[in-house]
Amino acid sequence: MTDSTTSTTVLGWPRQGPKRELKRAIEAYWAGRSSADELHDIAAALRADAWKLLADNGIDEVPTGDFSYYDHVLDAATMVGAIPQRYRDAADNDLDVYFAMARGNDTVAPLEMTKWFDTNYHYLVPELSPGTTFTADASRQLAHLAQATAAGHPARPVLVGPLTFLLLAKPAPDAPADFDPLTLLDPLLEVYVEILDQLQEAGAQWVQLDEPALVLDQPATVLEAARHALGRLGSAMKRPQLVVASYFDALQGAFEVLADAPVDGLAIDCTVPDNVTAILEHGLAGKRLVAGVIDGRNIWAADLDDRLTTLRRLAERVDDLVVGTSCSLLHVPLDAAKETAVDDELRSWLAFAREKVLEVRTLATALTDETAAAPALESARNALASRRASARTYNDAVRARMAAVTDADAHRGAGYDERRTLQQEALGLPLLPTTTIGSFPQTDSLRKARAALRRGEIGQAAYDATMRDEIAAVIELQEQLGLDVLVHGEPERNDMVQYFAEQLDGYLATTHGWVQSYGTRCVRPPIIFGDVSRPEPMTVRWWQAAQSMTERPVKGMLTGPVTMLAWSFVRDDQPLGDTARQVALALRDEVSDLEAAGCRVIQVDEPALRETLPLRESDRPAYLEWATESFRLATSSVTDATQVHTHMCYADFGDIFAAIDDLDADVISLEATRSGMSLADELKESGYAKGVGPGVYDIHSPRVPSSEEVRELLQKAVDALPAQQVWVNPDCGLKTRRPDEVRAALANVVSAAAEVREGLSARPTTARG
Repeated sequence: MTDSTTSTTVLGWPRQGPKRELKRAIEAYWAGRSSADELHDIAAALRADAWKLLADNGIDEVPTGDFSYYDHVLDAATMVGAIPQRYRDAADNDLDVYFAMARGNDTVAPLEMTKWFDTNYHYLVPELSPGTTFTADASRQLAHLAQATAAGHPARPVLVGPLTFLLLAKPAPDAPADFDPLTLLDPLLEVYVEILDQLQEAGAQWVQLDEPALVLDQPATVLEAARHALGRLGSAMKRPQLVVASYFDALQGAFEVLADAPVDGLAIDCTVPDNVTAILEHGLAGKRLVAGVIDGRNIWAADLDDRLTTLRRLAERVDDLVVGTSCSLLHVPLDAAKETAVDDELRSWLAFAREKVLEVRTLATALTDETAAAPALESARNALASRRASARTYNDAVRARMAAVTDADAHRGAGYDERRTLQQEALGLPLLPTTTIGSFPQTDSLRKARAALRRGEIGQAAYDATMRDEIAAVIELQEQLGLDVLVHGEPERNDMVQYFAEQLDGYLATTHGWVQSYGTRCVRPPIIFGDVSRPEPMTVRWWQAAQSMTERPVKGMLTGPVTMLAWSFVRDDQPLGDTARQVALALRDEVSDLEAAGCRVIQVDEPALRETLPLRESDRPAYLEWATESFRLATSSVTDATQVHTHMCYADFGDIFAAIDDLDADVISLEATRSGMSLADELKESGYAKGVGPGVYDIHSPRVPSSEEVRELLQKAVDALPAQQVWVNPDCGLKTRRPDEVRAALANVVSAAAEVREGLSARPTTARG
């Protein structure tokens, strides 16, 4: 390279704002407390502040169009006119149509939602059919581009690429069973050509097309479709320069397709060694490379010397090198410097979005003037050395316990059939037992009590009294509704992972580390920085309080080891499987203590089991081996008469049914509502024989399903599966819903279960397992 400077960028930026301002603005609009104009003004201010932060910290080209009110895949659907007619009919204006697709309303259910590749971000699944007619609507992209340009920022619009859009879509309900959305590629490409033309007219010099689907195991037909798509877009008469971005894993066979495509640049995840090797071996003659050397998914300060070595090697093979992030920084919190409650040593190990921007700038500077970058490089070396040498990351007792684990520790005493008989004798549950997943709405009084305790305005005794009052109310409600297996509602829990992280050694909980999960839902993933252990019981006293209030069984509620990893930022200095086993052993102690206290139904949730599945098929067996073993290790200390439940949601489960069976849980509850209970047929086809509760109430929508809707879903379940196998429950926890919604919806769930149960009594059923 001969350039005197190296430019910098990031592939995307967090949307929520430093204090989750976007969340509050959107929810105020939903509640009717503010207007659309007020929402737009707040969003515009947040975008302006984000671009200024990037520019002030050395980013040369800012991304635009990645800022979303709910989800960037949903934005792409509206951009190309893929809006099912039922949503157009369900609202009076474009914004409300958009939110109807995202979360439903009184007349229509929302689109299906699932995980974005192997992250904890959720996207809305586009619905397509042979009759789908695409139309261009680039108004949002054009508005964001105009705003950034007016503020003086070199800007690069970011679009979900057409191939990834189609590969993530699903057939609409009225589409033929064998319909493949990829057959719509050509008409979709023409809409993209039109949009690119409009963006060039508006002054865009570059446009980023995100095609992360290319890191999956794609057949030759998809790679050929990618070649065709990029050929069509690259040959468009009027277009900006195109940079195609792909991330999260190795490109493998797709690398050659991208390298040969008639586009002007590639943004490649260079934290993946195979991608770096491919670039070095193949070269990228005539193309810009946005080298994603700073990991956009973890929170650890980078080894800048190592990244600098990589960049120097790449610079020898690339004519136009841009230093960037591996993916959008959507997946990390905003600013580690705000974590003032964290000690200086540990905080020096962290790099949130703002710190990653500084790392990008340091590397770009060092490529041409290492002297100017020397102070920042030395600081990075010191942080890395501190972390490697710190005694706080190792616990000899934890490691000795791990070494002593045997295969027998990860298996129940008896098989499922024998356990089921013992559990039914102990619990005496009816056919189609009803329950919920765990959490109940977090009321204002709960939040105020938690905040008052944190500020020292009330003592622990007053706080505990408030929690017991909330538990009593939840128990009373469930008894009034007629649920069979109860929960305590989790009033004391801020989050299903953070709550446990705050009580486990080796974990760090942040104060401001918010990350978007879906829509306005943000979470604060804790950080695993050292060996994990449990100093004392975490849930037993709350379960005891709840069980003392009812004769019906109350579930003990825990979060499983895989989810504790997946929804945390995990240490990167040892294998994931080792960290999972440490967490499993800590949970095993809690499971044993719950059973010793009298708990006979214990739920250990693993909603992240599927989302953490490696993207490449070849990497999956090793993951599933340690993931399922860690769950069994956490749960297998109980007697055969104690019923172990687990829960999963918002993912495609078809390719992991064998692993789900290998968990050896007695009952699993799964999200099934948005897909219309198709899961029941998949379970039947897979031969899954243990207890299962396919969800009949979509809790991510404010809609209250009618008893008729629930009954129809439940009937589909019992038509596909033996009734003795089926439980009745919502898709997920009820934390995000209003109390009035929950009461009405659960009443309909119980009513529907009674109707179906009564209908089944008139005909024989065949138990399977």
